[in-house]
Amino acid sequence: MTQSANFIAADLGASSGRIMLGQWNGHAFSVRELHRFANGGVRAGDGYYWDILGIWSQIKAGLTKYHSLCPQPPQGVAVDAWGVDFGLLDNAGHLIGNPRHYRDPRTVGIPQLAFETVSEREWFSDTGVCTMPINTLFQLFSMVRAQDPALDSAATLLTIPDLCAYFLCGEKTVEWTEAATTQMYSPKRKDWARALLSALKVPVSILPTVTRPGTVLSPVRADVAEECGFTKPFPTIAVGSHDTASAVAAIPNMDAESVFLSSGTWSLMGIEAAEADTSEEAMRLGFTNEGGSDGAVLLLKNITGLWIVQECMRQWASEGRTIEWNELALAAGAAKAFQCLIDPDAPSFQAQCDMPRAIHQYCTASGQPAPETVGEMARCAFESLSLKYRSVLESLRKLTGRELRTIRVVGGGGLNTVLCQMTADACGCQVVSGPSEASALGNVMLQAVATGYLADVRSGRAALAESEQCSIFDPVRSDRWDEAYARFQLLEAK
Repeated sequence: MTQSANFIAADLGASSGRIMLGQWNGHAFSVRELHRFANGGVRAGDGYYWDILGIWSQIKAGLTKYHSLCPQPPQGVAVDAWGVDFGLLDNAGHLIGNPRHYRDPRTVGIPQLAFETVSEREWFSDTGVCTMPINTLFQLFSMVRAQDPALDSAATLLTIPDLCAYFLCGEKTVEWTEAATTQMYSPKRKDWARALLSALKVPVSILPTVTRPGTVLSPVRADVAEECGFTKPFPTIAVGSHDTASAVAAIPNMDAESVFLSSGTWSLMGIEAAEADTSEEAMRLGFTNEGGSDGAVLLLKNITGLWIVQECMRQWASEGRTIEWNELALAAGAAKAFQCLIDPDAPSFQAQCDMPRAIHQYCTASGQPAPETVGEMARCAFESLSLKYRSVLESLRKLTGRELRTIRVVGGGGLNTVLCQMTADACGCQVVSGPSEASALGNVMLQAVATGYLADVRSGRAALAESEQCSIFDPVRSDRWDEAYARFQLLEAK
């Protein structure tokens, strides 16, 4: 089919959300922002939560703005968001409390307790997911251990994008790419890891049917459509609901020599593979197997990404210094190179804190000169992140035996030209940046496939190649990057 179509993509990130209008003109895609809102965790007592009803209100505000521009309903609406977090519904379909944020402290020490019953190797062999305390598995097990009454009342678990889809259309299902982030789903058996979960007394009865990406769900509920101004129905669609899956789906020219790098609050770096790698080596190197929008497996590593810089900016703003991203990049470019380095994945950088102080203390404790200025802090963060990418790239080459010559960057981090050039220089690879709105474009493209406007993801990627301009960064080789990498490896080993 070649006729034009409109789609709405609710693209939810951990720090902001956007409701996007995606348009297909028969040959190419475009997206534009209808509505943007700030997102983030809310502290209450000793807990850290998502304001899910606030997020839902913002989705409806975006739908209302769409209707004010385009009175005719879209051909579909879909939600993509981060992984691992979830909401619980009772037997009547009512939400039981606010979903917890993945940075909530309730999972501290929980993985080690879980592995006393079922070993880490068994979990990885069955699910292919790398252990992280934030994973759904450990959030649920922490509730089991605490005898949380919410579990006694729960009838259904829905991950964040699936919960939003439920608010839209009333269907209770978890989309495959989201299920693959939980450390509770077996890609080999295409089912929840029921036996392992039962051993931990996690109630498997709350786990719904898993839906494949590209599934057309029910129409938007009549009351939701009416509230937002629509008089005709339109479908809710399950896309690659994990934002990484949608982002990777939007990358043109992915091939066996390409690495994807989804760069935002988190960085996710990996390759597309036909099957999950659950080997001892993959587990030792910290890789995870997640779902791709076209059925491929995304063999990747989670890296603490621009969160560190975001937290620095939040701290500076609280002190009365509001700094924009372009100003930060310029200051980093002007600062002295390789003065100090950090391991972005070090525990001291994972929680919300006074991040400039945390960086200063880390550098001092590791015998390095500590950064003092904004430019020195930003340069330290960007150089360290680039070297982390090199470390993951070398591990991917070792694990897969592939050449891996090109790094394809998507997400907001791809707009940071200083970071992109540093990544090219550190890794000795060409970096191709774009599209920056990859998760929204992948969301829209999957909706077009689901509704018959395109045959498959491959043809969708070809259309996206015609739709988007990418930026290319060629590496500039320097022995200084090799020297810095040797220093960085010592920090990683600690």
